[in-house]
Amino acid sequence: MSTAMNFSSKSFSPRPPDRGSFPLDHLGECKEFKEKFMNCLRENKFDNSLCREQSKQYLECRMERQLMTKEPLEKLGFKDLLDSNSAEKQQQMKT
Repeated sequence: MSTAMNFSSKSFSPRPPDRGSFPLDHLGECKEFKEKFMNCLRENKFDNSLCREQSKQYLECRMERQLMTKEPLEKLGFKDLLDSNSAEKQQQMKT
């Protein structure tokens, strides 16, 4: 009777990391944006919905420095911020 477990019979298929997880920002290129975001979270009792602008800026920094895959901000959930920014710019141009 063989009761030995054969772990090699199961194949391991790795999954890619979540968006923005890797590579780490070892050089601190986006540290300023991260700190602004973290301060905002602390000031707002970790309600991230109140810190979306800081979150957007942090992700933009990461994408610009190739610390995460470039994605349209609309796809990352910031479409409403983009729409409001463009509306504000149009208002400023009128005045």
